[in-house]
Amino acid sequence: MTTIDLNSDLGEGYGAWSMGDDGAMLDVVSSANIACGFHAGDPTIMLATCRAAAERGVAVGAHVAHRDLAGFGRRPMHVTPDELHADVVYQLGAMTATARVAGTRVTYVKPHGALYNTACADPVQAEAVVRAIADVDPSLAVLALPDSELLRAAERHGLRAVSEAFADRAYEPDGSLVSRSTPGSVLHDPEQVAQRVLRMVTEGVATAVDGSEVSVRADSVCVHGDSPDAVAMARAIRRLLTEQDIAIAPFTGAGAGAGAVTAPVPVPVPGAATDQTPA
Repeated sequence: MTTIDLNSDLGEGYGAWSMGDDGAMLDVVSSANIACGFHAGDPTIMLATCRAAAERGVAVGAHVAHRDLAGFGRRPMHVTPDELHADVVYQLGAMTATARVAGTRVTYVKPHGALYNTACADPVQAEAVVRAIADVDPSLAVLALPDSELLRAAERHGLRAVSEAFADRAYEPDGSLVSRSTPGSVLHDPEQVAQRVLRMVTEGVATAVDGSEVSVRADSVCVHGDSPDAVAMARAIRRLLTEQDIAIAPFTGAGAGAGAVTAPVPVPVPGAATDQTPA
């Protein structure tokens, strides 16, 4: 049976402000990229999200970012390699301790927003991020675009490099993501997105914005948790993949507890999407 991981960016509220429906998403996905406090999240939200993930057997990843609460981590920032290394170490330390208290553990790292885009393209930034991960815990996997500088750096440092595709983002013909500033860069229709993911998983291709076919290699598929249609899209994806005998499970094989192997969680009953606040 084919197996694929579904991941989502979660824990992205801050203080009194909420972002997305984390509980509903955690009932669908198998891996949670949890904000570490730099672009979103705070200690209370981090702990609550880790606990909710542990209860459902969802694997926990550290969603590290630039220090950019005002811009939700989506503004490009000029950071020296040493400063970036320290920032990632700091965030991993916080998330590692939080996950442990919640009864689970961090098993992978996925950068967020502008840091993700920069580190995937810039070998200097990629090296700084991966060096920090390796210094903290060389058993952690790195989740990013295939054939990216970030995954190449992970391989150089002996870390597991995991390729991901994006369910709800448009692709350029070269396999990169269309800029969020471009109309149509974020997809919203649940059934169309589900069919798109099915092609990614079974055929390894997706249709780019110019109509061409782009190769997509994925061990994990991301559905952004801050989209207004996130829950509906995630449910549609899981329902369609399950109908096609494609299992949903963490790519790390670890969910609740200290590395326990978890069985796939039950498929939730399809329902209306919960109202959410967009980024």
